[in-house]
Amino acid sequence: MSRPILVDSSWYITKMRNGEDPLALLRILAQSRDLATCGVVKAEVGRGMRNEKALKQLEALWSCMLYIDDGCKRWEATMALAWTLDREGVVLPLTDLHIAVCAIHAGAVVLTYDQHFQRIPGIDATDRIF
Repeated sequence: MSRPILVDSSWYITKMRNGEDPLALLRILAQSRDLATCGVVKAEVGRGMRNEKALKQLEALWSCMLYIDDGCKRWEATMALAWTLDREGVVLPLTDLHIAVCAIHAGAVVLTYDQHFQRIPGIDATDRIF
């Protein structure tokens, strides 16, 4: 069975800035893979939406995705990961670390254009799924 795909905010934002429809692309992926999201991704993407109709379409998509619980245990794991990486001199945005922890918890591949994920141990990150 294929691993789920956690779609990072950078992927949505890049696709929209390039004039592509992320929903159409994700519908194709959803035919063969489970798609996932978490609260940080929804908040990052949602806050940047200028058009309420487009936001509602994204919310409808997210409601069909696997929701990775990003409650207290995920935040504790995020703190631990941040602490460890910081001590190694790898200081990354907290949001990226939290998304990574959610992906690890779900066994998901991160679909992203953000190179920070390449620096996080245990993360499989890519900018395209075949």
